[in-house]
Amino acid sequence: MFSIKSALAKPFAKRVFKRVQKWANNPVKTQEKVFQDLISTAAQTQFGRDHDFISINNYHDFVKRVPVRDYEALKPYVEKVVAGEENILWKGKPIYFAKTSGTTSGSKYIPITKESMPTHVEAARNAILMYIHETGNAKFVDGKMIFLQGSPILEEQNGIQLGRLSGIVAHYVPKYLQKNRLPSWETNCIEDWETKVDAIVEETLPENMTVISGIPSWVQMYFEKLQEKTGKKIGDIFKNFNLFIFGGVNYEPYRAKFENLIGRKVDSIELYPASEGFFAYQDKQNQKGMLLQLNSGIFYEFIKADEFFNDNPKRIPIAEVEIGVNYVMIISTNAGLWAYNIGDTVEFTSTKPYRVIVSGRIKHFISAFGEHVIGKEVEQAMQEATLNTVVRVSEFTVAPQINPTKGLPYHEWFIEFENEPENLSALAQKIDQSLQKQNSYYFDLIAGKVLQPLKITTVKKGGFQDYMKSVGKLGGQNKIPRLANDRIIAEHLSAE
Repeated sequence: MFSIKSALAKPFAKRVFKRVQKWANNPVKTQEKVFQDLISTAAQTQFGRDHDFISINNYHDFVKRVPVRDYEALKPYVEKVVAGEENILWKGKPIYFAKTSGTTSGSKYIPITKESMPTHVEAARNAILMYIHETGNAKFVDGKMIFLQGSPILEEQNGIQLGRLSGIVAHYVPKYLQKNRLPSWETNCIEDWETKVDAIVEETLPENMTVISGIPSWVQMYFEKLQEKTGKKIGDIFKNFNLFIFGGVNYEPYRAKFENLIGRKVDSIELYPASEGFFAYQDKQNQKGMLLQLNSGIFYEFIKADEFFNDNPKRIPIAEVEIGVNYVMIISTNAGLWAYNIGDTVEFTSTKPYRVIVSGRIKHFISAFGEHVIGKEVEQAMQEATLNTVVRVSEFTVAPQINPTKGLPYHEWFIEFENEPENLSALAQKIDQSLQKQNSYYFDLIAGKVLQPLKITTVKKGGFQDYMKSVGKLGGQNKIPRLANDRIIAEHLSAE
């Protein structure tokens, strides 16, 4: 059946494709313009005055005056913005704070300004339009689309609204998609995740679902509930479902499971959104990597990951990056983040145009389900759980168990005890409670029944030493990674 909406989508996609090509084919000039705009706009802010922006004429000047910072180092400025002060990191006040789980001191408040907000929306839109332009497939725009996301209910603090990024973005769905979009506003506002997914299942079952979008772990839960209710494959329930849009975690560990749940292959688009900016999206179905957004009010710098912890690591702009090198990505943005380390590492798969894959975090971490658990958190959890007990731990490491033989996925803790506890499950419960308390993402995943509480696997005496010896890293400065986002070490320890 002929549809005006799908017919119009193709010429619109062609126009957007041409606009994207214009900056993608002129990357250095594009980034230079972004850089100059950022510096001139923020010159009279407190941060701009403190760092003498008025005398910054080029990238070399910027590197000399503005050190690389993470959230904790930028926090004194952010706290002034949160308190309602104006012209601190960016002109005026932000329009939102994206509230995220902090790594060392509770919640982080990431500013989103009237200049930065449109770039989040435009990048998500363009990802879909680039897909339409490449494949010629626009039929899905006539069907229903689901975006699994956080609640759009926002709080207010000193005149600035705050909430999770996905909840903020929910307020910016284009009018032409409003009728196609699910879940309903009422369902989207349900805070309890399990209740919300049950409601989404009821709402979507009778619909012509064509696009499904979300973090893979959340979408998997939705698919499993649909299958449980109907006894059918997802592809049979939604015969026109042909596009899965995802971001937040690596999809590869989920791919086989998803194809089994769906019953067939579907096209997918990978996104790289974050509270700090929408950095990249997949622009080609047959190319590895995502197109880095060089024209979105973000100026990028890169530091080689293996040099990052040196005293004075070299910072480089886009023009100097190489394919296949692991870089820490540093950003300066029109939301007022300056030489800011978001903690991600990326590798370039192409420089014509610039495409990246997310290779991990600069510190060891687990985020197989979007939980962003870091070394400090697992160490503190272990410390708290064994305090004032006879339990002594020789060594431990943590890995995600994505496909257990039964039950929900979980974090598997491999522990070599010097003095073993009488009750292993009681210790596991204590560790899990501490981790939930420290990390709100992990808490949400447990509460939402996406993960089950952690499990402990005991490692024989000397097991970790045997592992280090087997990989040629016994002794010296070599340490067992406290946690990993894969199961390379876990599989070795499990085989012992």
